[in-house]
Formats: sequence, structure tokens, C-alpha cells
Amino acid sequence: MTELVNDGYPFTVPQGRDLGLDPKRLRSMYALGTLRREFRGVYVDARVPDSRRGRMRALRLVTPANAVVCDETAAWVMGLDVFAPGDRHDFTPAMVLQHGGSRIVRPGSRGRQAILRSEDVDFVEGIHLTTPLRTVSDLLRSMYRPYALAAADAFAAAGLVRPPEVVDYVARLNGYRGIVQARSLAAVIEPKTQSPGESWQRLRMIDAGFPLPEAQHEVVDDFGRTFFIDLSYPERLIGSEFDGREFHTDAGHRQHDDDRRGYLTDVYGWRWINGTRSRIFGTDTSFEDELGTALGMTPLARRWGHRG
Repeated sequence: MTELVNDGYPFTVPQGRDLGLDPKRLRSMYALGTLRREFRGVYVDARVPDSRRGRMRALRLVTPANAVVCDETAAWVMGLDVFAPGDRHDFTPAMVLQHGGSRIVRPGSRGRQAILRSEDVDFVEGIHLTTPLRTVSDLLRSMYRPYALAAADAFAAAGLVRPPEVVDYVARLNGYRGIVQARSLAAVIEPKTQSPGESWQRLRMIDAGFPLPEAQHEVVDDFGRTFFIDLSYPERLIGSEFDGREFHTDAGHRQHDDDRRGYLTDVYGWRWINGTRSRIFGTDTSFEDELGTALGMTPLARRWGHRG
């Protein structure tokens, strides 16, 4: 077995030159699968298992001492994937620099300036990063609304933040860009959320003017079996779930959901208005039209465009 490139440690493009690997050779090895790109401008031998420790080593290569890792990258360090769908395969580390200080960030990363308080910064494995509460606040202000809520829900579901403290935190921020969005979304963070699609769909329901649905409603049948409904209006026996590609392209998953929903319909009278990405985003209004009919309400006309 040949030796691992750089003894298995991640390296930058300039460091690759010292290893005898010019950019053309790096691209070739990456195309052949010999190297894995940790993120833009940083590579590692593909035989090294992907791990949080390895990614942290790679991140340290592009994080200046005066920079603080922030936004989706900080969430990633905390073990959460809150990247917008279109950004997951082009990971460019995000850094924030103290307002009024240096604007320099290293190649392969993106940076901005902001006011940073000491209580907003943690130090983890040799890297400064924004705290969970500061990270959620920044994401709520800066991300596309559905993705922002999904990110905040993920933090709450992981127990990294509590919704009331997020509400209190953003309430204290005056004059910040995106703060109106952040405050409106903070008010509807749901720790019971189990997927981004549930967050998107719940926000679609709120934006259509419908009452806030109950998340993960529990139904116990006559045999003591427990079923959970992602989003629902229990008093109306209306269930609403998001059928995402990652869970519903497999025939077994689809059949399981069909059987569960069919049973709850046949035995207990539940009705279903389910969402997909095309029904939640874009110009198709069928989701809220059907839900509005079931609720006896006229949905608001507001729609989102496609993003990510």
C-alpha cells in the first residue's frame, strides 16, 4: 500500500506545491478520486475516512487567528448541516472579522465584518466560532426565509438553543440588517421538527395565513401503537407531511407512509394534504388551495420563488 498523501493530513493548494503537486496534478488526482476535497482549496487523501476531526484540521488551514468561523460553517462545526440545498457541494468556509479590523481572509474562504461581543464567541478545537445563539441569529437574518427557519429549527431540535432565548436575543438587536425577518421567524421556531422539509412546509402554511399547525402530533390507536404526524390540525383530523426526495424515492419508504396514512384515514378519519418541494416552492398553489378548502379558509396569495 502506498503512503498517504501528506501522511493523511489535509493540505492547501500552496502546500500541495511543496509536496510536488501542482494545481494541474491536484485537479487530476481529484478527478480520479485519489484526493477528496474537504472544501474549496483544501484536499486530503481519499483513503482517509471523512470525520469531524479531519474537517476541523482542514478548517484550521484557512482560518486566520483574527477570524471567527460563523454562519453555516459554525453550524457544521457544531454537527449540523444547515447549508442551503444548492450550497452543500460547494463548501466555502464563512468567517467574520471584528468590525473596524482587518478585512483579510485566506483564499478558499469568505469573510465579512461585524460587531462581535466576547459572549458571542466560543473556542472549539483551536478555532474561534460564533456561539449557537449568535449563529442562529445571524442565519435568521441572512438566509432565505424557508432555509433560515429550517436552520433555527435544527439548532432547537439539537438542544443547542431554546426558542425563547432566540426571541429575546433578536429582540435586543436594533438596526441590524434582516432583523425584521429574524424576529418573525424566531417566534415560530419548533424544536420538534425532524427535517428541513417540515420547516419549509410549516412556514408555507403560516405564510398562507393558516393557523400554526401542531408538530409531531401523537396518535395512539386501540392496540396501543403510536403514530406521529409531522404537521397537523388534530381538532379537524387534518394531517400534513412533507414528502422529500431523500425519504420518498425509495419504494419501501413510500409504501410505509401510504400504509400508515391509509390506516389512520380508514380507522380514525384523518385527511391528508401533503407537500413536496414543487408544491411548497415555486408557482404551484395547489398545496395551500387544498389545505384552505379543508380548513374552510381562503389562503393568502403570497408565494416563494425557487432558490438553492
